[in-house]
Amino acid sequence: MSRISGDWFVRVLKGRSNSAGVSVKPRPLSPQDYRLLGLAALGGALEFYDFIIFVFFAVVIGKLFFPPGMPEWLLTIQVFGIFGTGYLVRPLGGIVLAHFGDLFGRKRIFAFSILLMALATLGMASLPVYASIGVAAPVLLVITRILQGAAIGGEVPGAWTFVAEHVPSRQVGFGCGVLCAGLTLGILLGVLVAALINEVFTPADVAAFAWRIPFFIGGIFGLIAVYLRRWLRETPVFTEMERRHRLVPELPLKVVLRDYPHSVVISMLLTWFLSAGVVVTTLMTATFLQQLYGYTAQQSLLATGFGTLFLIFGSAAAGAIVDRIGSRGFFVAGSIFFGAATFTFYSFAAASLPIALALYAFMGLSVGVAGAVPYAMVRAFPACVRFTGVSFSYNLSYAVFGGLTPVTVALLLPLNPMAPAYYLLFIAALALGIGLYLYKNGDRLEFPAGIEERSVVPSQQ
Repeated sequence: MSRISGDWFVRVLKGRSNSAGVSVKPRPLSPQDYRLLGLAALGGALEFYDFIIFVFFAVVIGKLFFPPGMPEWLLTIQVFGIFGTGYLVRPLGGIVLAHFGDLFGRKRIFAFSILLMALATLGMASLPVYASIGVAAPVLLVITRILQGAAIGGEVPGAWTFVAEHVPSRQVGFGCGVLCAGLTLGILLGVLVAALINEVFTPADVAAFAWRIPFFIGGIFGLIAVYLRRWLRETPVFTEMERRHRLVPELPLKVVLRDYPHSVVISMLLTWFLSAGVVVTTLMTATFLQQLYGYTAQQSLLATGFGTLFLIFGSAAAGAIVDRIGSRGFFVAGSIFFGAATFTFYSFAAASLPIALALYAFMGLSVGVAGAVPYAMVRAFPACVRFTGVSFSYNLSYAVFGGLTPVTVALLLPLNPMAPAYYLLFIAALALGIGLYLYKNGDRLEFPAGIEERSVVPSQQ
């Protein structure tokens, strides 16, 4: 399969004619583009909420779905093992869904992934507990978690691909950054709903029935998002490839592994940067604030929510900036900002709550640098295998590094209380290395992206 020249595409976008003699000029975002971004980001937020709400009720779920009298440490391992199952199945779910997305269209898979997540989440809300059906209860819990993992494995790469083939080329970064902001909003929604449930209901009520409420909410809103996505249309780029018979004739994953190994490696490393930044600073730091710095649970939750809010803005801003300066310079500068902000936070967070809040906001903005990751990933693969390439790289990396990150930090923590900061410095150095690598090799790793790509799809010879 011949590779498409990224430099040639840039010349086309600067006003030269394409192979059909049609001049291609970038356009600004239209109202339809903003509606598409809104629907995609909303669906992503709801789907990510469904995926992570489990962790906020892990203690309650563990006591309800496993035999009474089980040691606390074993109960914790069992519950978080089930939570981790969702991450482990992501690569398989992502590969399967992306395979059909590259062969039959992005829209169908984009809608199916959120439907699968909604149904799995509603199923989880309805599960009978161990006291009712015995060992079948944790088995059913694992099954629903596997379905959630498969769904999220197709949702995130599918959303990035879908938006990147709808918006103008000079807005691809912003579009993908908005989607990252939507995913982060899902985490924030999970934090807020969990806090509200624990505030309104007593611990006995939560164990009796209230733990199911967040899952019902997520499932119902997921079904609403499925309905709203009916109004989305297939990407113009895929439609043009289909019309010109330029869909990949082989197994998409085979093509990705054979022809684009460098793109896979770079995309996996970028995903490591993204996953480590989000997992450590957003999902783990609330615990660190209590264990290492002496804050209460309420103060830690306030700080996490405050920092996550700035992460949302940082993700969208990163996407807008990378559109202007490109991924090479952005990751060089962004990695330095990320390293400085995260190290400063963990160094001075114990000073006082106001200082911790201010530093968390600063750190949240820096983690937003990861909002530029999908821009680089959707441009790392040509349209014919984009969904599969992004999905394989993202989900495999997230399963490995996303799963190892909390374990690594937890193992290092007894050795040094600054372990989170040092780990994130390593991640910043990784992003810096990627930026420098792209300076030298970016031309052969960057393919066209954006709605204008449909005008340069070659006809079948």
